Amino acid sequence: MNTNRRAETADLVVIGGGVAGLYGALCAAADSEVVLLAKSPLLASTSTLAQAGVAAALEDGDTPAHHAADTLAAGRGLCRPSAVAALTKEAPARVADLAEFGVPFDDELGLEGGHSRRRVAHVDGAATGAHICRVLAERVLAHPRIRVAEGEYALALWTTGGRCVGVRTDRRAIAARATLLATGGYAALWERSTNPPGAVGEGITLAFSAGAAVADLELVQFHPTVVATNGLLLSEALRGEGALLLDDRGRRFTDELAPRDIVARAIAARGSALLDLRPVDRDRFPSLMTRLASEGFDPGAEPIPVSPAAHYTMGGVVTDLDGRTEVEGLYAAGECACTGVHGANRLASNSLLECLVYSRRAARAALLDEELPRRLPPPPGVRALPAVTKELRRAMWDDAGLIRDAPGLERLRRASHPLAGLVAECALARAESRGGHFRADYPFEDEAPAAHTVVRPGRDLQLERWS
Repeated sequence: MNTNRRAETADLVVIGGGVAGLYGALCAAADSEVVLLAKSPLLASTSTLAQAGVAAALEDGDTPAHHAADTLAAGRGLCRPSAVAALTKEAPARVADLAEFGVPFDDELGLEGGHSRRRVAHVDGAATGAHICRVLAERVLAHPRIRVAEGEYALALWTTGGRCVGVRTDRRAIAARATLLATGGYAALWERSTNPPGAVGEGITLAFSAGAAVADLELVQFHPTVVATNGLLLSEALRGEGALLLDDRGRRFTDELAPRDIVARAIAARGSALLDLRPVDRDRFPSLMTRLASEGFDPGAEPIPVSPAAHYTMGGVVTDLDGRTEVEGLYAAGECACTGVHGANRLASNSLLECLVYSRRAARAALLDEELPRRLPPPPGVRALPAVTKELRRAMWDDAGLIRDAPGLERLRRASHPLAGLVAECALARAESRGGHFRADYPFEDEAPAAHTVVRPGRDLQLERWS
């Protein structure tokens, strides 16, 4: 039976409605028919919560080389140099694309932790992700070559002969020359997280089940300044503009603009901290100040209690610099992908940039894929993705949180959720502390494991160095 006649077809199916998925769809749709699947409304993705901006060398005195040097320093010796070079070289052009689309960037560039210069383009101080998503979503919804399906869940990748030929959803099968995963990360697996509950790495799980390699799943960035009582993220841009971290006696105890892993552990060592916004020009952050006021805080009168939370995951599906995974026809971009660009610790405001640079590269590469085979096997059956329970989230926080050790990781490796077990496996293999990964039993960096932890289905974990 020729199942091509029974399945809907497209040149490219994009799974994910955040910045990477939206921009990738737009980049592909000039020449191809695109289907975009989003399990949530396009204006409710994790990308809409991104308060930080888009980093790029945009002013005199700054260069992509300076931006690359800061990225490499934050990554603690684990960044893939070629990926960093591509990211920083293409950054100014991607910011220009957004401005041309109508993203209303602020007049002044911001300074954030780990950056040696002001190079972060914001919107309303700390509402960048929401504005970018709105502008891109409006263009996607109006594009005649993009068919959008909101509230539709990808349940399995459709493969034949080692090639991905589409996706099975909770509603239908879609056959496509190429499939682009843009499903975000997995930081919501932790009990305390800045991410919405659905950010649990479903795209990574689908890719691994289809035969793709995953890497660096142990490398998780914990954002240091999250309101302790309600989980509201307080952007790093605030510290860039003068906000101070204070202990319970009102004394500064760390460099507010140090890399996030250092600041987060400094706060955790004290159990709590206060973020003092009184030195900041709070009018530069209208949306965030309004939200704080609605939660009962007066940032002009007293400091706000903060503590770390899981925020961004550096690991994901292994790809080359054009988004290709190890499964033919399957691409990945954004937080669900692992190009190695962030190394062990993402530099602030490189995440939205990564979505733009690498989704464009992936979309352009995907359009070169050959036509679908004339005959396809039946699409995979519908099967539920692994459940994420409160107990699992607590175990992730206790055993793979800011500070880990072998007993906790061994315990977590036996978890029923496959991605949790893979996180633990990668963390056990990294017998050192580096960037977002800190082990109490190996508290120092070790050059021996200064490589990427790579897991392929049915094979032992490998340590690989990427250039």
